[in-house]
Amino acid sequence: MKKSEVVKVDAFLETLHHLSEHTRKAYSSDLDFFLSYCDRFNVAKWRDMDGRQLRGYITQRHRQGISGRSLQRNLSAIRAFYKYLLTEGEVKQNPAEGLITPKTKKRLPKTLDVEKSTRLVDIKEKTELAIRDRAILELLYSSGLRLSECVALSLDSVDQRDATVTVLGKGSKTRMVPVGRYALQAIAEWLAFRPRLAAPDETALFVSTRGSRISARSIQQRLRRWAIKQGLGTHVHPHMLRHSFATHILESSSDLRAVQELLGHADISATQIYTNLDFQHLAKVYDKAHPRAKKS
Repeated sequence: MKKSEVVKVDAFLETLHHLSEHTRKAYSSDLDFFLSYCDRFNVAKWRDMDGRQLRGYITQRHRQGISGRSLQRNLSAIRAFYKYLLTEGEVKQNPAEGLITPKTKKRLPKTLDVEKSTRLVDIKEKTELAIRDRAILELLYSSGLRLSECVALSLDSVDQRDATVTVLGKGSKTRMVPVGRYALQAIAEWLAFRPRLAAPDETALFVSTRGSRISARSIQQRLRRWAIKQGLGTHVHPHMLRHSFATHILESSSDLRAVQELLGHADISATQIYTNLDFQHLAKVYDKAHPRAKKS
């Protein structure tokens, strides 16, 4: 690849200031791999690349064990680069248009079953931190909140009378979610103890020992501690409680649209992954119960 063609890559990367630093580094790395491929196959200029050769590049990367998700990003970087070259008049076509990458097998989210979820939140200790932590865990599991949503809650976010919590979700969208009675009881108990920790002017619902709004990192650490202490025998992170919430609701109701609303998903395709989890549960029940499904 000629030096003048490599310079065009640098010029393209300079136009990506609107993207995150992580994405810019990823695009740069992707195009470095692509440059090496072009050099190996004597592609002298960007306009010499065609769809067949690019398909060969994707195939080679796939054989090297690169995941479908990474290949999708590789192709996105190349497609965006060629769009830039088109606007600059350097090429007449985008060889990446119409190409698809191998599908990535969806990883199903890890969940806790009902027994483990209940054991986790059933904290008996009565210290200020234990009472606060129980309120946090009960609410995460009861209402399926994201960790960031839980951290952002204020004193007026929970309506005890209506048994709801108002949440500021992704894209600054507000939604109202029901809160279960165990979570309401835990929050009420925490509110009685909260003045012992909270600074006088602090409006956050959950606070740290410093009196200010609790951090996401702190909740993660406390959850990990309680998972061990409650004898779960598995690593638990806050999003696992959200996954468990969605799965248990779907298992009982089979109402995907309702789960979508509760989780605050803009697109129902994001919620549909829980139908796979639900099917796994049903398959296990079938295997255990059906006389013609049992292994001899």
